[in-house]
Amino acid sequence: MSGSGLGRTFHEGEAIIRQGEPGECMYVVLEGHADVVREHDGSDTHLATLGPGDFIGEMSLFERETRSATVRARGDVRMLTVDRRTLLGRIHEDPSLAMKVLERMSRRVRELDEEVASLRRGAPRDQGRVTGSP
Repeated sequence: MSGSGLGRTFHEGEAIIRQGEPGECMYVVLEGHADVVREHDGSDTHLATLGPGDFIGEMSLFERETRSATVRARGDVRMLTVDRRTLLGRIHEDPSLAMKVLERMSRRVRELDEEVASLRRGAPRDQGRVTGSP
């Protein structure tokens, strides 16, 4: 990991977030891409690929729970770190930011609902899609 300008740069394969670890900040993808994977019994299940403008780790700011997935850099990726205090301050300054976060979280819930319904029907999941969810 290295710092250059705004944000921090993570390099190919480097863990940005590790499943099971406590989380005290969220990240916003400024440049590059990252893969979100769920680790189970020594194997990874690909959940999503994130790109510029996507954010991850926000659940730990709201729930104060451990990370639910691992996020790894795909090539070089520059991330902006946002802690709870900073997020709340920005929401206070610009309440529309809260709506943007809620809209993205709502989209993720809808996508998960669709995947669950698809799995229950026995249809294969689309492993190659790009989405902004961890």
